Parts: sequence; structure tokens; C-alpha cells
Amino acid sequence: MNTLRTVTLANGKQSTILLADDLKDLSSHLGNYGRSVLWVFDTNTAKLFKQLPPVHVVLESGESSKNFVSLERILFAAMDEGLGRDGRIIGFGGGVVCDMAAFAASVYMRGCHLTLVPTTLLCMVDASVGGKAAIDFRGLKNMVGSFYPADEILISFDTLRTLSEKEFLNGLAEVIKHALLSQDEELYKLLLTKKNEILARDSETLQRLLDLSLAVKIWYIEQDPTETLGIRQMLNLGHTFGHALESSSHFGLFGHGSCVAWGTGRALEAGVSLGVTEKAYASGATKLFKSYGYNMDYRIGRGDWIDFREHLSKDKKKEAGKVLFVLLEGQGKAILKPLEIQTVQHLVIAKPIF
Repeated sequence: MNTLRTVTLANGKQSTILLADDLKDLSSHLGNYGRSVLWVFDTNTAKLFKQLPPVHVVLESGESSKNFVSLERILFAAMDEGLGRDGRIIGFGGGVVCDMAAFAASVYMRGCHLTLVPTTLLCMVDASVGGKAAIDFRGLKNMVGSFYPADEILISFDTLRTLSEKEFLNGLAEVIKHALLSQDEELYKLLLTKKNEILARDSETLQRLLDLSLAVKIWYIEQDPTETLGIRQMLNLGHTFGHALESSSHFGLFGHGSCVAWGTGRALEAGVSLGVTEKAYASGATKLFKSYGYNMDYRIGRGDWIDFREHLSKDKKKEAGKVLFVLLEGQGKAILKPLEIQTVQHLVIAKPIF
């Protein structure tokens, strides 16, 4: 295992991101933890094992498992095993598994050890890094949660080869978002010039892509570990619009990444209409998303507006009762700004302005 990055969060807590040479290298490292371990899988990642570890929980794959029932299953298993505070929960899977494992570890005996093994691109560049853990509640995404960074995050690119094209693109949307938020254009240029290699999942290109994407996220979260200074919130670019679409479609219409891509498109349009974002920059960023196959022109039906608005109004990013949106002034320059509800309605129902 090679150390890819180290993240320093609140109270000096560190997460080490390790890159495995292959699945054998990954398994060898995981075997060093000993017996005081509880594994969390979903029905997809459990299939990667010929024989599952003796103490484990297998959740149904998908967003529907991010709930209190799944949390209780993990906690019951930990108690039945007699897992101590010095024990370890290992989340082996995508964002849902890693979120559930992290949330359980954060509350079990007020905190036990945590290792995350993200198996999707989305989880590698986003959900596993930074310590956020949450469940969906009353139909709203990530409404109940905690901050609890993993001790270690173990990555093997071999797991990416098991992903469907849709799931791979689900994660790539977050990478493109990071490219727009980056303080330089290196990741943006890589996405422009190495599209074929990225879509072919070339290992060398993916390692560069992952490292650059993680560097962007780490830059934001290390300055604002618990999201109280208005810096880390910039990583929510596209998420205010995107989460409302996800929630109002009951998590079934689009994957998270597709919603983030779509939401970023709406944020870019909002910036142009308010004179915050240069039209040329917004157009170029939108074309980059489109080049990877994201549907940036989708609009909700007029009959869906009330439900969409209801979910939007419950977004966590509020100030003085108003929902705040992340807008871009340019490359790596994001701001938080409220939008008039009529503007939002026009953006999600009307035709694009460029």
C-alpha cells in the first residue's frame, strides 16, 4: 500500500488515503486489523468475496438503505459481537455503505475505529473523504448525520472495473465539479485532453485524475473541517439544485452524479443571469459536462415544480431563512448567494439561456 494523500481535519484528526497495487494487496492490508472488526457491505460488494468475513452486515444496495433501520442493523451486529471501543468498523462499498459505516462508527460507544474501502469513483473522490456521514430522513437527502473521519481510506482501482458505465459516470460528475472549483486548471485540462483514456478507465490516467480531484477537495475541507466558515460549503456546487431533483424524484430518476452535473448547469446559468459568471466560462463548463454524456438540458415538468420547491426549501444551506446557492465567478472562485424563487423556477423549468 502506498500513501496517496493525508487529510488533517478538526482537532488534528488525520485520515490517511492509501492506494493498493491490486485487490490482493488490499486484502493483505485488511487482514492486519485482527479479529475485533465488523464489516459492512451491500449486495453488490458482497459478491466480490468468495467467503465473507465472519462478522458482517450486508445492506441492500442503493439510496433506500440510508436510514435508521440500516444503522440499527450495524449497531446490533456490533453489540452482538461484543465489539469494544477499540474495535473497528470497515465500510466496503460505495457512498451509501461508507456513509452508513461511518455514521455507525461515530455513535457506537461514542466512537470506534473506522476504515473505509470506497469501491466506486463517486465514493473515492467524495463520500469517503472529509468525515461527513449521514442518512436520508423524511425523504430528504443527508438530513441526519455527523462528522467522523475514517482513520484510513483504502483505494484499489481494480474495483472500478466492476462498475457499470452509469455508475462510473456518477462519480465523474464530482470530478468535473472539482475541476471547476480548483485553484488551477490542471484537472480541467486533464478532463479535456484525456477523455478517451478516462472513459476507458486507464489505470495511470485514473490515478492522476483521482489525485488531482482529491487535492481539490482536501484544499477546501482542511480550511473548514466542520463547514462553519463558508469555505467547505463551496464543495456543494450543483448540490442545492441537484439534491432537490434527487429528492423530488424519490432518488429514482437520476443518479447522484447526474443530478450534481445538472445542478451545476443550473448554477452556471444562474451566475450568468445575475452577471456573476462570464457566459464564455459557463458555456465551456457546460460543454465539458455534455462531452461526457450528462443531460444538461433536462427540465422538470410544470406539475413537478411544487414538489421540487418543497424539497429545495428544506436544503441545509440556509441563512436568515433563505436557501444559499453556490455560484461561480470563474475558475476556482465560488460564492454563496440566495436566489429569488422566480429565478429558480425559470432555471429548472424554462429552456437554457445559452
